[in-house]
Amino acid sequence: MGASAEISVIVPVYNMAAEDRLKWCMDSLVGQTVAAKTPGAMEIIAVDDCSTDDSLEILKDYERRYPELVHVIASPENRCQGGAKNLGLAAARGAWIGFIDADDWVTPDYYERLLDTAGKTGADMVGCDYSLVYQHTMTPGERVPNNTPEQTGVLDDNKYRLLLLDSGSLVTKIYRRSIIFGNERPSDQENSGTFPERIFYEDNAVANTWMLRATCFAYIPEALYFYLQHDASTVHTLSERHLNDRLEAGRLMLAAAREGNYLERYRPEIEFLFTNLFFRNTLFSAMAVYRDGKKAAGSLRTRTFASGETVFAFAKRLAKEMHACFPDFQDNRYYRERIDAEEKGFMALLMKSPMLFFIKYRLLYYYRRLRYRN
Repeated sequence: MGASAEISVIVPVYNMAAEDRLKWCMDSLVGQTVAAKTPGAMEIIAVDDCSTDDSLEILKDYERRYPELVHVIASPENRCQGGAKNLGLAAARGAWIGFIDADDWVTPDYYERLLDTAGKTGADMVGCDYSLVYQHTMTPGERVPNNTPEQTGVLDDNKYRLLLLDSGSLVTKIYRRSIIFGNERPSDQENSGTFPERIFYEDNAVANTWMLRATCFAYIPEALYFYLQHDASTVHTLSERHLNDRLEAGRLMLAAAREGNYLERYRPEIEFLFTNLFFRNTLFSAMAVYRDGKKAAGSLRTRTFASGETVFAFAKRLAKEMHACFPDFQDNRYYRERIDAEEKGFMALLMKSPMLFFIKYRLLYYYRRLRYRN
């Protein structure tokens, strides 16, 4: 690997050998046009997070075949995606930093186009859209817009607000390294806290801070990133740990806003983001998991998590913490405009009476189930 690179691409890997998922990702990276046209311009830092399948062996094979392009790091302990990303960041030498999930892949000119756009616009953060696909293919599926033209250009308060509300995915962007950790490459120890470790949803803790450090944003309204949909992905796998990690991610996001001194400046936006992540998404995910779960028994109120906490107690705890953080969240204009009326009704009821919330939720669920059967 050279002393420096134009872009460092970090790939956190955990058990991605099955169905050639990791191979599709790595093939799309080693085939990037920016690497072919300018040797040394790109480095791929693949971090294996203690996989129990053949992922590490697959990565080492790519490192053997592409020694000037691929660098493999084997984490000595499982640190989840945040920890794997931190190891990659500590090793990164690029002027630009990009991330990709190990079960996704990109078009051959993905990084060349993002970097060219940065050069033409002077942007220090560049993004694009992604395509939802259900199998390995280079044929685009449903395009999911990640950003809008109104968010682009030299950033001011209004554009920062727009970016906070609709940031898009971290993996469909590249960042100038100064946005992440300044101009000097930190040591492993200094960089260890960039992402929170050993939790899911780690991106939420850093994404807002990074966006607010950017001075100019550019966006390619094309799906250059392929996002594979499968049951094993984090977004499709929910458990008590996932639910509690989502709560912790919300807390970390709020702490980052306080530490970065932008909570009061962008309070309506941060309040809405916290409400959506910490309260709304977690609440209705918990209700769905323990309503529809095969192992569920008894009423929703008496069903328990693996820890022994009942769903009822979990919801009460959620509402109590929400009230402590943002007691007036229901007055937030984004909340009023963007949250479904039925969900707002349930959330308001939970804040007033957890018991009435559960009674209404259960009655509505059984009513709809009977309608569906008939």
